Amino acid sequence: MQLICISRGTLSGGRQLAERLAKKLGCVCLSREELIEKATEEGIQVGKLEMAMVKPRMFSEQLAIQREYYLAFSTAYLCDRALEGRLVYHGRTGHLLLPGIDHVLSVRVVADPEQRIRRVMQDLGLDRDKASRYVRQVDEDRRRWARSMYGVGWEEAAHYDVVINLRQMSLENAASALVTMAELPDFQMTPASRRAMLDLRLAAKARVALARHQATRHAKFTVRADDGLVTVTYLPKDAACAPLIREALATVEGIREIRSTMATTNILWIQERFDPDSEIFGEIVELATKWNAAVELLRLAAGETVSPVSAAEGTAGATPQAAREANGGIEEDVEEPAGDDGGLKETLDALAAAGRSGGGLVVAGEGKSPLEGVDRSRPYSLVVIGQVYLDQPQAARLRMTRELQRLVGQRIAAPVVAAEELGVQYLFGRREVARLATYLALTAMVYLVVFVNQDAVVRFLFGGWGSKPWASLGVAAAVFGFVPFIAHCYGAVAKAVMKLIKME
Repeated sequence: MQLICISRGTLSGGRQLAERLAKKLGCVCLSREELIEKATEEGIQVGKLEMAMVKPRMFSEQLAIQREYYLAFSTAYLCDRALEGRLVYHGRTGHLLLPGIDHVLSVRVVADPEQRIRRVMQDLGLDRDKASRYVRQVDEDRRRWARSMYGVGWEEAAHYDVVINLRQMSLENAASALVTMAELPDFQMTPASRRAMLDLRLAAKARVALARHQATRHAKFTVRADDGLVTVTYLPKDAACAPLIREALATVEGIREIRSTMATTNILWIQERFDPDSEIFGEIVELATKWNAAVELLRLAAGETVSPVSAAEGTAGATPQAAREANGGIEEDVEEPAGDDGGLKETLDALAAAGRSGGGLVVAGEGKSPLEGVDRSRPYSLVVIGQVYLDQPQAARLRMTRELQRLVGQRIAAPVVAAEELGVQYLFGRREVARLATYLALTAMVYLVVFVNQDAVVRFLFGGWGSKPWASLGVAAAVFGFVPFIAHCYGAVAKAVMKLIKME
């Protein structure tokens, strides 16, 4: 089953290519205009939302909720249509509505700028300067739309499987090339990708139900689904809506359990295997409690992960397992013993018991980015990277982990720390006791020496030690070294005390 998402610019030929491709495949062709029409019928203020997207100063909290509603409705609608059979969708960035769905073939269509300008001149009757400004303005609006809606750059090639330039290639040949690509095993639905789509659809339908319910429609929620388990995260100001979540979701089919978590922000924890009895779990829960944050788990499945470099570049990097048999490019389910999910479910249950569960996600597959499926517009305050790439030699593991930290830091606007650094940087532990005692002693000693010898300090600073040039240089050097030293000592004490009283 194919699902092809074509991202088109104004007068780029993307619409015509999508229609011709759908005809060749004998499948349905769905346009963004049809999707917007359905969203408008749903009651979503799409026009007002679009205006706010391109003019950020107009954006309000209620429009942010409308954005969530629009994204959830669009995702649910697109998933419903895709599960019915082959589908070609053409719009702006439809594939970004389907994070973590491996069998989606994402295509960007571009055309020669001069051709686009000439078409604007012909269709709208504008002179060349006005037509050129029109094309630039439309492209800029779409960049702002993608950045505001999804937190990504619309024109970044890394977000697409293929970019087609219609400057010299005909529509017929471009459609034929895409037909061939669509038939590749890489873009066929597998049990794993179907399950991911069902989870995504269930989460989207749950979010739509919350937006439709009179008592919860004005609240901000984050919803995730995992095999019928729906996790709903809400902000403290919306705590009054918490008892009504179950009522709002009562009509959504496929939900077997609902968990609710109140949070002001999110902590993303990336690891290969999770253990709720580990020290890092306790540290993350302690930090999440301090920050009133939900903890979202991202598991890099063993035996299927790739180097973050090759994944970021969108290339099918070599598998780390030399003994893996060729599978024709089809992604299989994670090669693990039956029932082994790397501790994900057990850890999510422990987080739910602590009231800190933000849902979980598994990323596996050759050439897949470690950030596949992560909503980068979500307000993350911290990303913690634990033990990953465990099947690699120690040197390669360290290198790949550092590269993953760099990649995550580029894609998510939040501090990224290794698990072993978490306690040192954010929590008050045994190391902090010795650190606090040492710097407190140094600070107290310096202040004591200065106050006991005030007369000598004043004479030294104001020339009491002589008027020769070397004396002035000595005073400057002493001040230059003393001020940073005492500032560092005092700052270390203040930081440790803030950790101790759980206030930052």
